[in-house]
Amino acid sequence: MAFEIKMPQLGLTMEEGTVARWLKQEGDSVKKGDVLLEITTDKLTSEIESEADGILLKIVAEEGEDVPVKGLLGYIGESGEQIGQASASAATPTPASAPAAVPAAAKKAADTSVVVVGGGPGGYVAAIRAAQLGGKVTLIEKNKLGGTCLNVGCIPTKVLLHAAEALTEAKHMDNLGIQISVNGIDWKAVQSRKEAVTNQLVSGVIGLMKANKIRVMEGTASFASKTALEVVKKDGTKENVPFDKVILATGSVPAVPPIPGVKGNAACVDSTGALAFDHVPETLLVIGGGVIGMELATAYSRFGAKVTVVEAMPKLLPMMDGELTAMLRKKMEASGVTILTEAKVQSVEAAPVGAKVQVEVGGKVESFEAEKVLVAVGRRTDTEALGLDKVGIAHDRGRITVNDKMETNVPNIYAIGDCLGKVMLAHVASAQGEVAAENALGEIAVYDGKTNPSCVYTDPEFAGVGLTEEKAKEEGIPYQVGKFPLMANGKALIMNGGEGMIKFIIGKEYGEVLGVHILGPRATDLIGECALAIGMEATVDEIYATIHAHPTVTEAVREAALAATKRAIHIPNK
Repeated sequence: MAFEIKMPQLGLTMEEGTVARWLKQEGDSVKKGDVLLEITTDKLTSEIESEADGILLKIVAEEGEDVPVKGLLGYIGESGEQIGQASASAATPTPASAPAAVPAAAKKAADTSVVVVGGGPGGYVAAIRAAQLGGKVTLIEKNKLGGTCLNVGCIPTKVLLHAAEALTEAKHMDNLGIQISVNGIDWKAVQSRKEAVTNQLVSGVIGLMKANKIRVMEGTASFASKTALEVVKKDGTKENVPFDKVILATGSVPAVPPIPGVKGNAACVDSTGALAFDHVPETLLVIGGGVIGMELATAYSRFGAKVTVVEAMPKLLPMMDGELTAMLRKKMEASGVTILTEAKVQSVEAAPVGAKVQVEVGGKVESFEAEKVLVAVGRRTDTEALGLDKVGIAHDRGRITVNDKMETNVPNIYAIGDCLGKVMLAHVASAQGEVAAENALGEIAVYDGKTNPSCVYTDPEFAGVGLTEEKAKEEGIPYQVGKFPLMANGKALIMNGGEGMIKFIIGKEYGEVLGVHILGPRATDLIGECALAIGMEATVDEIYATIHAHPTVTEAVREAALAATKRAIHIPNK
């Protein structure tokens, strides 16, 4: 008699599952243990294995169909057999008190050793997710847990920016009718605060490793084979670490441009050095008008340094919306920052005050002197120590190649984050870490970067997600624009005098949200709603159909959405 394939109960509270994908088709020969189909319950994807040999005679539940526990999915039997009653053993109901069935993926996960190389926001997140899924996880870190982001990147930079913002606000309290005096900066206290915040967050990561029973090793890892790593510990000893799956999350390091005089010059620092100055320099020249350069230029100009930014491209922040970038430049120049675009540094040499920098701009070479020179031209992948070629991992000059499952070309080896050499952002690495861990432990997950926001902590803040207007033009996508100046928003007017704008890019035919770009107070927080809209493929009318609280800056998001269809309430529609 034909054998019935039924929806298993994969948990005590499970009532139904959804047929995600049939891996076998009607007429296919199957053996006991073959994976027949995948089902989903909430966010869990499980494989259903055949319990008998034979032919898949009939598929009863189609892909996308919801089926209750013990509901019929299909039949297995002999070729030509008529579908009838299931065998007695198959038809016997499972007692209500019987323990829930364990998914095949979960059974395998408990025996899977996962090694994560790199403890930054990609690596430690991947390690936690792999541990949640039942893997035996080891995390290898050569420096400090938390990686660049927590120790010498995102977090310490934002501590300095917050202190600088507070200083600026204090100096302008008389605008609010508050009379105070600012007696200068206790730079040691600022640095101590930075270290305290960093240490607290790193301690939190250490605690998460312990809570998730993740083994942490200190050392530098390289491939010994396709199934093992060699770890050189700080004391010089070596340990061979075998793995079933490995996730590479080795991150990146500051790039050093081939500018004569930069290497070995005590006045030249990278972003790590700029975070550890023993005092605020009187003059600072920043080479590079990207995110790192503009954030540190913002911080140190607020602290009182005379800052000059030199950028080789025609505009600052090349990946951000051009119109809002121009607005930011105008604001920064008004605050005293000198900005040179389409300018190239020819050389750097020692000078009595620090360094003399020769810059070609407008066809002429100009000389600038600065106490410190911040070299912020980008970052490069940190993969040299791994020995990628030894095991045949495909890469482009150290930039590891992966698919949307974060798989490399070598089975069981995954890579995430900055070591891919593409979008070097902490939140991207974390998202990719979850995807890699889930695929390594038998789940099915893919990385989709369309909801990835870019955030720049300048004054005012700058954030964007989705297509810029320039990108929409480049791709030939018909679009409409909606803009709302924050001068017309009450809360923004209170917070920063109403500087900035919110800009929507929407599809011309259907009104779908293609991109949103914000320059203004709390832009980096507001962008989350916009990323969600893009992820849900929302249309602009769904944005303005949502009631936004008043008085808030977020109601300006709704106004910009209204403006995209010439329905704005608080500005004239043009």
